[in-house]
Amino acid sequence: MKEPAKLVLADGRVFEGVAMGADVTTVGEVVFTTGMTGYQEVITDPSYAGQVVTMTAPQIGNTGVNDEDDETHRPFVAGFIVHELSSVVSNWRAQSSLDQYLVRHGIRGISGVDTRALTRHIRDKGAQQGAIGTEDTKTLHDRALASPSMSGLNLADGVSTDKVYSWTEGSGRWNPRARPSGDRHVVAIDYGVKLNILRSLVDVGARVTVVPSKTTAAEVLALKPDGVFLSNGPGDPAAVAHAIGTIRELLGKKPMFGICLGHQLLALAVGASTYKLKFGHRGLNQPVKELASGKIEITTQNHGFAVDVESTKGKAVTSHIHLNDGTCQGIEHRESGAFSVQYHPEASAGPHDAAHLFERFIERVDAAL
Repeated sequence: MKEPAKLVLADGRVFEGVAMGADVTTVGEVVFTTGMTGYQEVITDPSYAGQVVTMTAPQIGNTGVNDEDDETHRPFVAGFIVHELSSVVSNWRAQSSLDQYLVRHGIRGISGVDTRALTRHIRDKGAQQGAIGTEDTKTLHDRALASPSMSGLNLADGVSTDKVYSWTEGSGRWNPRARPSGDRHVVAIDYGVKLNILRSLVDVGARVTVVPSKTTAAEVLALKPDGVFLSNGPGDPAAVAHAIGTIRELLGKKPMFGICLGHQLLALAVGASTYKLKFGHRGLNQPVKELASGKIEITTQNHGFAVDVESTKGKAVTSHIHLNDGTCQGIEHRESGAFSVQYHPEASAGPHDAAHLFERFIERVDAAL
Protein backbone atom coordinates (compact mmCIF):
# COMPACT_ATOMS: atom_id res chain seq x y z
CA MET A 1 0.00 0.00 0.00
CA LYS A 2 1.28 3.45 -0.94
CA GLU A 3 2.17 5.81 1.88
CA PRO A 4 0.62 9.25 2.49
CA ALA A 5 2.18 12.19 0.68
CA LYS A 6 1.70 15.95 0.51
CA LEU A 7 1.88 18.74 -2.02
CA VAL A 8 2.97 21.96 -0.30
CA LEU A 9 2.85 25.21 -2.27
CA ALA A 10 5.13 28.17 -1.74
CA ASP A 11 2.23 30.20 -0.33
CA GLY A 12 1.75 27.56 2.39
CA ARG A 13 -1.34 25.77 1.01
CA VAL A 14 -1.18 22.04 1.69
CA PHE A 15 -2.87 19.27 -0.33
CA GLU A 16 -2.82 15.73 1.02
CA GLY A 17 -2.82 12.55 -1.03
CA VAL A 18 -1.11 9.23 -1.64
CA ALA A 19 2.40 8.79 -3.01
CA MET A 20 2.82 7.37 -6.49
CA GLY A 21 5.76 7.05 -8.82
CA ALA A 22 9.36 7.17 -7.65
CA ASP A 23 10.28 7.39 -3.97
CA VAL A 24 11.82 10.87 -4.17
CA THR A 25 10.89 14.42 -3.23
CA THR A 26 10.35 16.78 -6.13
CA VAL A 27 9.98 20.53 -6.57
CA GLY A 28 8.81 22.66 -9.48
CA GLU A 29 6.27 25.14 -10.74
CA VAL A 30 2.79 23.74 -10.05
CA VAL A 31 0.51 24.18 -13.07
CA PHE A 32 -2.66 22.56 -14.41
CA THR A 33 -3.75 21.23 -17.79
CA THR A 34 -7.37 20.66 -18.80
CA GLY A 35 -6.87 17.85 -21.31
CA MET A 36 -9.18 14.87 -20.91
CA THR A 37 -6.78 12.65 -22.86
CA GLY A 38 -3.10 12.53 -23.70
CA TYR A 39 -1.50 12.30 -20.25
CA GLN A 40 1.48 10.40 -21.68
CA GLU A 41 2.06 13.16 -24.23
CA VAL A 42 1.91 15.70 -21.39
CA ILE A 43 4.49 13.85 -19.30
CA THR A 44 6.91 13.58 -22.23
CA ASP A 45 6.46 17.13 -23.57
CA PRO A 46 9.78 18.99 -23.03
CA SER A 47 7.81 22.24 -22.63
CA TYR A 48 6.81 20.96 -19.16
CA ALA A 49 10.42 20.77 -17.96
CA GLY A 50 10.70 22.01 -14.38
CA GLN A 51 6.95 21.85 -13.79
CA VAL A 52 4.71 19.78 -11.55
CA VAL A 53 1.66 19.10 -13.69
CA THR A 54 -1.88 18.78 -12.35
CA MET A 55 -4.37 16.87 -14.50
CA THR A 56 -7.88 18.29 -14.10
CA ALA A 57 -9.53 15.16 -15.57
CA PRO A 58 -10.72 13.15 -12.56
CA GLN A 59 -9.24 9.75 -13.45
CA ILE A 60 -5.84 9.27 -15.05
CA GLY A 61 -3.94 6.13 -16.04
CA ASN A 62 -6.75 3.93 -17.33
CA THR A 63 -5.09 3.39 -20.73
CA GLY A 64 -1.59 2.86 -19.35
CA VAL A 65 1.47 3.93 -21.33
CA ASN A 66 3.30 2.66 -24.39
CA ASP A 67 6.50 3.39 -26.30
CA GLU A 68 4.76 4.87 -29.34
CA ASP A 69 3.01 7.86 -27.74
CA ASP A 70 6.04 9.53 -26.15
CA GLU A 71 6.68 13.04 -27.48
CA THR A 72 10.41 12.73 -26.88
CA HIS A 73 12.99 10.23 -25.66
CA ARG A 74 12.16 10.64 -21.95
CA PRO A 75 9.77 12.48 -19.62
CA PHE A 76 10.64 16.02 -18.55
CA VAL A 77 7.95 16.85 -15.96
CA ALA A 78 9.25 17.45 -12.45
CA GLY A 79 6.17 15.85 -10.89
CA PHE A 80 2.64 14.66 -11.61
CA ILE A 81 -0.63 15.25 -9.71
CA VAL A 82 -3.91 13.38 -10.22
CA HIS A 83 -7.21 13.03 -8.41
CA GLU A 84 -7.59 9.31 -8.99
CA LEU A 85 -4.96 6.95 -10.35
CA SER A 86 -6.81 4.18 -12.17
CA SER A 87 -6.22 0.78 -10.59
CA VAL A 88 -6.96 -0.87 -13.94
CA VAL A 89 -4.98 -0.56 -17.18
CA SER A 90 -7.25 -1.46 -20.06
CA ASN A 91 -5.93 -0.80 -23.55
CA TRP A 92 -4.51 -3.19 -26.13
CA ARG A 93 -1.56 -0.85 -26.76
CA ALA A 94 -0.56 -0.52 -23.10
CA GLN A 95 2.89 -1.82 -22.14
CA SER A 96 2.93 -0.74 -18.51
CA SER A 97 0.92 1.21 -15.97
CA LEU A 98 1.38 4.93 -15.41
CA ASP A 99 2.71 4.30 -11.91
CA GLN A 100 5.33 1.85 -13.22
CA TYR A 101 6.30 4.37 -15.89
CA LEU A 102 6.85 7.14 -13.32
CA VAL A 103 8.91 4.80 -11.14
CA ARG A 104 11.05 3.77 -14.11
CA HIS A 105 11.85 7.38 -14.94
CA GLY A 106 12.38 8.60 -11.38
CA ILE A 107 9.38 10.92 -11.27
CA ARG A 108 7.41 11.59 -8.08
CA GLY A 109 3.64 11.77 -8.34
CA ILE A 110 0.75 12.12 -5.95
CA SER A 111 -2.83 10.84 -6.26
CA GLY A 112 -5.93 11.38 -4.17
CA VAL A 113 -5.52 15.15 -4.39
CA ASP A 114 -8.53 17.46 -4.61
CA THR A 115 -7.43 18.65 -8.04
CA ARG A 116 -10.49 20.87 -8.45
CA ALA A 117 -9.57 22.83 -5.32
CA LEU A 118 -5.91 22.93 -6.42
CA THR A 119 -6.82 24.22 -9.88
CA ARG A 120 -9.05 26.93 -8.42
CA HIS A 121 -6.25 27.94 -6.07
CA ILE A 122 -3.76 28.26 -8.94
CA ARG A 123 -6.27 30.27 -10.96
CA ASP A 124 -6.80 32.63 -8.03
CA LYS A 125 -3.24 32.89 -6.72
CA GLY A 126 -1.24 32.07 -9.83
CA ALA A 127 1.15 29.26 -10.75
CA GLN A 128 3.81 28.90 -8.08
CA GLN A 129 6.55 26.65 -6.82
CA GLY A 130 5.58 23.54 -4.89
CA ALA A 131 7.07 20.38 -3.43
CA ILE A 132 5.73 16.81 -3.36
CA GLY A 133 7.00 14.22 -0.90
CA THR A 134 6.40 12.17 2.20
CA GLU A 135 8.32 14.45 4.55
CA ASP A 136 6.80 16.83 7.07
CA THR A 137 4.99 19.96 5.91
CA LYS A 138 7.69 22.42 6.99
CA THR A 139 10.43 20.56 5.12
CA LEU A 140 8.37 20.49 1.95
CA HIS A 141 7.42 24.15 2.33
CA ASP A 142 11.07 25.13 2.74
CA ARG A 143 11.91 23.21 -0.43
CA ALA A 144 9.13 24.95 -2.33
CA LEU A 145 10.33 28.37 -1.18
CA ALA A 146 13.90 27.56 -2.22
CA SER A 147 12.88 26.42 -5.70
CA PRO A 148 13.66 29.03 -8.41
CA SER A 149 10.82 30.71 -10.31
CA MET A 150 10.46 30.10 -14.05
CA SER A 151 11.05 33.79 -14.75
CA GLY A 152 14.58 34.30 -16.01
CA LEU A 153 15.28 30.58 -16.52
CA ASN A 154 16.73 29.31 -19.80
CA LEU A 155 15.48 25.72 -19.80
CA ALA A 156 15.54 25.27 -23.57
CA ASP A 157 19.25 24.47 -23.78
CA GLY A 158 18.83 21.73 -21.18
CA VAL A 159 16.19 19.82 -23.14
CA SER A 160 17.58 20.36 -26.64
CA THR A 161 19.43 17.72 -28.61
CA ASP A 162 23.22 17.84 -28.31
CA LYS A 163 23.84 16.70 -31.87
CA VAL A 164 22.54 17.24 -35.40
CA TYR A 165 20.33 14.46 -36.76
CA SER A 166 17.92 13.74 -39.62
CA TRP A 167 14.24 12.90 -39.15
CA THR A 168 12.30 10.96 -41.78
CA GLU A 169 9.25 9.46 -40.00
CA GLY A 170 5.81 10.89 -40.78
CA SER A 171 2.62 10.47 -38.79
CA GLY A 172 0.59 9.03 -41.64
CA ARG A 173 -2.38 10.92 -40.20
CA TRP A 174 -2.77 13.58 -42.84
CA ASN A 175 -1.06 14.64 -46.03
CA PRO A 176 -3.21 17.24 -47.80
CA ARG A 177 -1.51 17.10 -51.18
CA ALA A 178 0.44 13.84 -50.97
CA ARG A 179 3.62 15.82 -51.48
CA PRO A 180 6.73 13.84 -52.44
CA SER A 181 9.00 13.66 -49.44
CA GLY A 182 12.54 14.89 -49.26
CA ASP A 183 12.57 17.66 -51.85
CA ARG A 184 12.24 20.51 -49.33
CA HIS A 185 14.94 20.73 -46.70
CA VAL A 186 13.75 22.17 -43.38
CA VAL A 187 16.18 22.80 -40.54
CA ALA A 188 14.36 22.56 -37.20
CA ILE A 189 16.04 24.33 -34.30
CA ASP A 190 15.34 22.23 -31.22
CA TYR A 191 14.41 24.20 -28.12
CA GLY A 192 12.48 21.16 -26.80
CA VAL A 193 10.83 19.85 -29.95
CA LYS A 194 7.96 17.35 -29.80
CA LEU A 195 8.24 14.35 -32.10
CA ASN A 196 4.83 14.90 -33.64
CA ILE A 197 6.01 18.29 -34.90
CA LEU A 198 8.80 16.55 -36.81
CA ARG A 199 6.33 13.98 -38.13
CA SER A 200 4.00 16.76 -39.28
CA LEU A 201 6.82 18.44 -41.20
CA VAL A 202 7.58 15.15 -42.94
CA ASP A 203 3.87 14.72 -43.70
CA VAL A 204 3.91 17.83 -45.87
CA GLY A 205 7.00 16.78 -47.79
CA ALA A 206 9.92 18.11 -45.80
CA ARG A 207 13.30 16.49 -45.33
CA VAL A 208 14.05 17.48 -41.75
CA THR A 209 17.39 18.16 -40.09
CA VAL A 210 17.21 18.84 -36.35
CA VAL A 211 19.91 21.01 -34.79
CA PRO A 212 20.74 22.00 -31.18
CA SER A 213 19.34 25.17 -29.67
CA LYS A 214 22.76 26.87 -29.65
CA THR A 215 23.31 26.40 -33.39
CA THR A 216 24.37 29.72 -34.94
CA ALA A 217 22.77 31.36 -37.96
CA ALA A 218 25.88 30.63 -40.03
CA GLU A 219 25.74 26.96 -39.07
CA VAL A 220 22.05 26.77 -39.97
CA LEU A 221 22.64 28.37 -43.37
CA ALA A 222 25.61 26.06 -44.01
CA LEU A 223 23.14 23.17 -44.02
CA LYS A 224 21.45 24.79 -47.05
CA PRO A 225 17.88 24.78 -45.75
CA ASP A 226 14.86 25.73 -47.83
CA GLY A 227 13.06 26.72 -44.62
CA VAL A 228 13.75 27.12 -40.90
CA PHE A 229 11.48 25.86 -38.14
CA LEU A 230 11.59 27.19 -34.54
CA SER A 231 10.36 24.60 -32.05
CA ASN A 232 8.44 24.65 -28.81
CA GLY A 233 10.26 24.46 -25.49
CA PRO A 234 10.23 25.33 -21.79
CA GLY A 235 11.15 28.30 -19.64
CA ASP A 236 11.38 32.06 -20.08
CA PRO A 237 11.87 33.04 -23.75
CA ALA A 238 13.68 36.25 -22.84
CA ALA A 239 16.37 34.16 -21.11
CA VAL A 240 17.31 32.35 -24.35
CA ALA A 241 19.30 35.35 -25.60
CA HIS A 242 21.50 33.46 -28.06
CA ALA A 243 18.42 32.08 -29.85
CA ILE A 244 16.92 35.55 -30.23
CA GLY A 245 20.11 36.76 -31.90
CA THR A 246 20.27 33.73 -34.19
CA ILE A 247 16.66 34.18 -35.32
CA ARG A 248 17.27 37.88 -35.97
CA GLU A 249 20.19 36.98 -38.24
CA LEU A 250 18.10 34.41 -40.13
CA LEU A 251 15.09 36.68 -40.74
CA GLY A 252 14.48 37.20 -44.43
CA LYS A 253 17.07 34.67 -45.52
CA LYS A 254 14.74 31.66 -45.47
CA PRO A 255 11.01 31.11 -44.82
CA MET A 256 10.49 30.67 -41.09
CA PHE A 257 7.77 29.14 -38.92
CA GLY A 258 7.68 28.98 -35.13
CA ILE A 259 5.51 27.20 -32.56
CA CYS A 260 5.08 28.02 -28.85
CA LEU A 261 8.55 29.01 -27.52
CA GLY A 262 9.59 29.45 -31.15
CA HIS A 263 6.73 31.94 -31.53
CA GLN A 264 7.88 33.90 -28.50
CA LEU A 265 11.50 33.90 -29.66
CA LEU A 266 10.49 35.16 -33.10
CA ALA A 267 8.52 37.97 -31.47
CA LEU A 268 11.51 38.95 -29.34
CA ALA A 269 13.76 38.83 -32.40
CA VAL A 270 11.62 41.42 -34.23
CA GLY A 271 11.56 43.71 -31.20
CA ALA A 272 8.37 42.75 -29.36
CA SER A 273 8.30 41.72 -25.70
CA THR A 274 7.00 38.82 -23.61
CA TYR A 275 5.62 38.48 -20.10
CA LYS A 276 4.63 35.73 -17.65
CA LEU A 277 0.96 34.79 -17.48
CA LYS A 278 -0.75 34.34 -14.12
CA PHE A 279 -1.41 30.62 -14.65
CA GLY A 280 -0.78 30.03 -18.34
CA HIS A 281 -2.73 28.19 -21.01
CA ARG A 282 -2.51 24.41 -20.85
CA GLY A 283 -5.02 21.98 -22.32
CA LEU A 284 -6.69 20.67 -25.46
CA ASN A 285 -9.65 23.03 -25.57
CA GLN A 286 -8.21 26.53 -26.08
CA PRO A 287 -10.22 28.70 -28.55
CA VAL A 288 -8.18 30.81 -30.98
CA LYS A 289 -9.39 33.28 -33.61
CA GLU A 290 -7.50 34.03 -36.82
CA LEU A 291 -8.09 37.75 -37.28
CA ALA A 292 -7.76 37.87 -41.08
CA SER A 293 -10.40 35.22 -41.77
CA GLY A 294 -12.44 35.26 -38.58
CA LYS A 295 -11.99 31.49 -38.38
CA ILE A 296 -12.02 29.96 -34.90
CA GLU A 297 -10.01 26.85 -34.06
CA ILE A 298 -9.89 24.72 -30.91
CA THR A 299 -6.26 24.21 -30.06
CA THR A 300 -3.82 22.47 -27.76
CA GLN A 301 -1.63 24.80 -25.71
CA ASN A 302 1.11 24.59 -23.13
CA HIS A 303 2.79 27.83 -22.13
CA GLY A 304 3.28 30.11 -19.17
CA PHE A 305 4.61 33.15 -21.07
CA ALA A 306 2.97 35.22 -23.79
CA VAL A 307 3.83 37.86 -26.38
CA ASP A 308 2.63 41.34 -25.46
CA VAL A 309 0.09 42.36 -28.12
CA GLU A 310 0.85 46.09 -27.78
CA SER A 311 4.57 45.46 -28.21
CA THR A 312 4.05 43.91 -31.65
CA LYS A 313 2.67 47.11 -33.16
CA GLY A 314 4.94 48.45 -35.87
CA LYS A 315 7.12 45.34 -35.66
CA ALA A 316 4.83 42.45 -36.62
CA VAL A 317 1.15 41.80 -37.23
CA THR A 318 -0.80 39.99 -34.55
CA SER A 319 -2.50 37.29 -36.61
CA HIS A 320 -4.33 35.27 -33.93
CA ILE A 321 -5.79 35.95 -30.49
CA HIS A 322 -7.01 33.77 -27.63
CA LEU A 323 -10.77 34.17 -27.29
CA ASN A 324 -10.73 33.69 -23.52
CA ASP A 325 -8.38 36.53 -22.63
CA GLY A 326 -7.33 38.30 -25.84
CA THR A 327 -3.67 37.31 -25.58
CA CYS A 328 -1.47 37.08 -28.67
CA GLN A 329 -1.65 33.66 -30.32
CA GLY A 330 0.19 34.33 -33.54
CA ILE A 331 2.29 36.89 -35.39
CA GLU A 332 3.43 37.52 -38.93
CA HIS A 333 6.55 39.49 -39.80
CA ARG A 334 5.56 40.96 -43.15
CA GLU A 335 9.06 42.10 -44.15
CA SER A 336 10.54 38.60 -43.95
CA GLY A 337 7.43 36.43 -44.29
CA ALA A 338 8.21 34.67 -41.01
CA PHE A 339 5.16 33.62 -38.99
CA SER A 340 4.45 31.80 -35.76
CA VAL A 341 1.69 30.59 -33.46
CA GLN A 342 1.54 30.18 -29.70
CA TYR A 343 -0.44 26.94 -29.83
CA HIS A 344 0.36 23.43 -31.13
CA PRO A 345 -1.01 22.64 -34.61
CA GLU A 346 0.63 19.20 -34.48
CA ALA A 347 -1.37 18.35 -31.33
CA SER A 348 -1.15 14.75 -30.28
CA ALA A 349 -3.58 13.44 -29.08
CA GLY A 350 -5.51 16.33 -30.71
CA PRO A 351 -7.38 18.41 -31.75
CA HIS A 352 -6.14 18.85 -35.31
CA ASP A 353 -7.97 22.05 -36.31
CA ALA A 354 -4.73 23.93 -36.99
CA ALA A 355 -2.73 21.20 -38.75
CA HIS A 356 -3.06 23.17 -42.00
CA LEU A 357 -0.36 25.57 -40.76
CA PHE A 358 2.34 23.07 -41.74
CA GLU A 359 0.95 23.18 -45.27
CA ARG A 360 1.06 26.99 -45.16
CA PHE A 361 4.72 26.83 -44.17
CA ILE A 362 5.61 24.46 -47.01
CA GLU A 363 3.74 26.65 -49.50
CA ARG A 364 5.99 29.55 -48.45
CA VAL A 365 9.04 27.31 -48.76
CA ASP A 366 7.94 26.33 -52.26
CA ALA A 367 7.36 29.95 -53.24
CA ALA A 368 10.90 30.84 -52.18
CA LEU A 369 12.58 28.03 -54.15
